[in-house]
Formats: sequence, structure tokens, C-alpha cells
Amino acid sequence: MTRLFGLPVYKAGGALALGAALALASPSAAHANTVGVTVKTPGATSGPGAAFAEISTHADCASGLAFGGGINQAIGTGMVSNGNHVNGTSPSPDGSTEYTGSTGVVGTDVTHWLGIGGTGGAFDAAFSSTPYAMCVTSDLIDHTQVVMNKVAGPASASTVGLVTAVCPENTILLGGGARATPASIGSLKPIASFPTFNDSTHSYGQIAAGNGETNPNAWTAVGWNGGGGNSGNTTFAYAICSGDEIDVSGVTVTVRYSEVSGPTSATSGQTATVGCGGEDGKLISGGAAVSGGSVTTTAFTGPGSGGTHLNGSYPSDSGGAAVSDGTTTAAYWTAYSHTGGASSPNTYTEAWALCANDGV
Repeated sequence: MTRLFGLPVYKAGGALALGAALALASPSAAHANTVGVTVKTPGATSGPGAAFAEISTHADCASGLAFGGGINQAIGTGMVSNGNHVNGTSPSPDGSTEYTGSTGVVGTDVTHWLGIGGTGGAFDAAFSSTPYAMCVTSDLIDHTQVVMNKVAGPASASTVGLVTAVCPENTILLGGGARATPASIGSLKPIASFPTFNDSTHSYGQIAAGNGETNPNAWTAVGWNGGGGNSGNTTFAYAICSGDEIDVSGVTVTVRYSEVSGPTSATSGQTATVGCGGEDGKLISGGAAVSGGSVTTTAFTGPGSGGTHLNGSYPSDSGGAAVSDGTTTAAYWTAYSHTGGASSPNTYTEAWALCANDGV
């Protein structure tokens, strides 16, 4: 017996069994994963402090790139809490500027994420918005690009405006976001932001990616106009995609999904939480919706009431509690929905987690 790199090597047929030794010394990298994630959040910002208004907050990555992000809102007490809703969860080049101009690839290597909270006809001093950025490092995916798409509307009461942003060919979806404007239409808000596929099986973005599906290539946003009103209403979808000229053939992004019944009673909320499994890789982003249900098998439909809305889409623990700044072990994503002042029959809350292994 002799030794190679400190490993025993036995002679076989008069020659050293180098192959076996090298296999031990250099295990296959096929199952490695260099993805690292840190959640960044500055905490809560109070507001909005008026009806038919919004407040923009931001979370920023000190290192890594923002593959996605989220928002969590405090909704005060009493009936006036019904007016609080998410107006946007979206990427930004600097923490304040929004991508709302021409569609297509609108940015690269973003490190900032916006959390935008809005009000309807009522507000409360306890309203606040907390943004989250999913700051990701990877030996392979070291550049990203933002694809934005938008659609006019919804303009009429209790109607949806659905729009899908599709990643460029030979790239991979990493996360996404949604936005609805203007804030002056207090019943207008995004009620869904989820991963999907630009194919016929998913009705080109109208049907969401389901549990266990891998490597989605698009992101859908759904605007909802509860009480009507139109002043150039627009719904925006944002897809965070890998940069051009990165070989993503070894990357696996796994979708985890959960749907929970409710909320249905007036002035009530519901949460749905879903997490990455042991073989899925790291949580890199997530999505949320409140809907008419079955969003992974049928085209998206709105909830049972015009006032139903989202109050949160954020990284969490298994119990649905939002994680703190600097967390590196987040594995769950939570969606938080609310009915507003009216009952909302046949309504469901959905959460998605995107889990990544870069295969390096």
C-alpha cells in the first residue's frame, strides 16, 4: 500500500488504483450548492397617514443581489384597519426609483427592493410597512436582469388585470414582484404575485406554477379594482432573471406552493405558509395571492369581495412570523390576506417559495 493525498491506495494487478483514490479525494460537484441568502430589512416605516395614499419603503442588499423581496404590514385596530393594503413589492435600482416606463429588460444587478403600502378610504395611526430583500450570492449566478411588463387596468369594479413578465431565452427565473398604480384609486391593489411558465399548460401565465414544478420562466402580477374608479390604472409585473451568457443548465429552481381556505368573514385575515424541502436548496424568493382558488390548475379568478386584499408577502419561520434583519437560514414564505369590511365567500390565500440549487 502507498498513499496519495493522504488516502490509502492499494495495488490492483500490479498498478495503483488511482481512479478510486481520486474519486475519494475529489467528490463529484454535481450535488454542490453555492447559493447563500441573507434577508435584509430596515424594520417598519409608519404610514400611510392619509386616505387614498401610499408610502414607499425599501430594503437594501449590502452584499449579493436582490433575487426577490417582500412586504409585511401592520394593520392597526378596529374597522379602519380594513383600508390598509399592499400597493407594491418590486425591484428598484436605487431604493426609490421604480421601473414603470418601457417594457422589456429594464435593469441589471439590482440590490434594492421596494415595499409599498397603500390605503383606501380609511387609515389608522398603526399602519406601517416593512420591506424585505432576499440578498443572494452564488458562484454561478453573479448577474441578474429585471424584466418588466404592464397592462392597463383594471378599470371596472371587482375585475382583475393580469400581466406576465417572461425571462429571456436561456435564462432562469429567480423571483419577481408586482405593482399597481395610482394610489389615489384606493380600491386598486395587486392581489397576486407568483411564478409561472410562458407555455400553453399554464395559459401563458394565467395559471400559476404548482408545488414541485421546476425552473419556471415567468412571473405574473394581478391587479384588483375593488370599488371601481380609473385614472390611468396600471398593473406591473417584474421577473428577476439570471444574467445573459450564464450557463444555467445545472441550476434547479423548485417551486413550493400552499393554498389555504379564507379569509371569508368581514374584517378578518388569513395566512398561508410554505417552505423549501431538504433537497430543494435555499429559499431565494417567494410570492403570494388572494383569489377564487385553484390557481395552479385553472386561470386566475378574483376573491369573493372587491375589498379583499394582501397585507403581506414575506420570508418567515414555519409558523408564519416574519424573520429578522440579517437572517441567513430563512426557509419559509408567508402570504397574509385580509377581507376588508365585507365578507368574501369562496376566497383562498396562496403562498409560493422558490428554492434554488445552482449545481456548482
